Amino acid sequence: MKLALHALVILALTLLTQLGGLAWALALVTRWRWRVFLLIYLLFWGVAQVAAPLLGREPLPCQGDVLHMQSAFYCVAMRNFVAPDLADLARDAAQRVADDYPGTVTLALDGGFPFLKGMPLLPHLSHDDGDKLDLAFYYQSPTGTYLPGQTRAPLGYFAFEALAHNTCPPSFPTLRWDLRWLQHLYPVRPMEPARTTALARALLTDPRLGRMFIEPALATHLGLSDPRLRFQGCRAARHDDHIHIQL
Repeated sequence: MKLALHALVILALTLLTQLGGLAWALALVTRWRWRVFLLIYLLFWGVAQVAAPLLGREPLPCQGDVLHMQSAFYCVAMRNFVAPDLADLARDAAQRVADDYPGTVTLALDGGFPFLKGMPLLPHLSHDDGDKLDLAFYYQSPTGTYLPGQTRAPLGYFAFEALAHNTCPPSFPTLRWDLRWLQHLYPVRPMEPARTTALARALLTDPRLGRMFIEPALATHLGLSDPRLRFQGCRAARHDDHIHIQL
């Protein structure tokens, strides 16, 4: 029973953080399991900050003036690593929005793991090579005041815009969850359309962008049109809670 439980912990930590499962496996042979796990994980985290850029992926900042990760979770779990060109693309677009709207802070969500190509970053169907990154929408108060550095959902995902209607037929398996029971638990923070549109357009005018995913109804609402602006498909997660970009 204990062996099965530890196997599940290793699997969960590996899927969540890539290196956490190995850290737990190494800690199991010691008496001070939790303390050793934390020490090993911290060592792995530090190694990733140095070694990943040498192998083609760099960490997006946990703190910054115009662009940083939405939550410390993404940094601690080492899910903030992307290819240098993608990091530059996100930074440049964030800076353009900040130039047009001073005080704007762009928040990044899931990027990729520091090492290996082809390892999925669950629950995403992609994000397995450092060439994909999710960016949060900007939000405002009910009175229309921009809320810098804030999202509706704790990690930036699954707070869907009501106007993006689900036109996909029921299917299984699928990650296209509506999560209607969850929506009313979020604070009332409407998406800030001017900044969100400015970010999307800054990205779409950059030749480094290969593809962007936003729900079609939301893209129409924001007045966005570009051959690289795509629908992610009916089996992938909804994209009316964030912007997905890739090289």
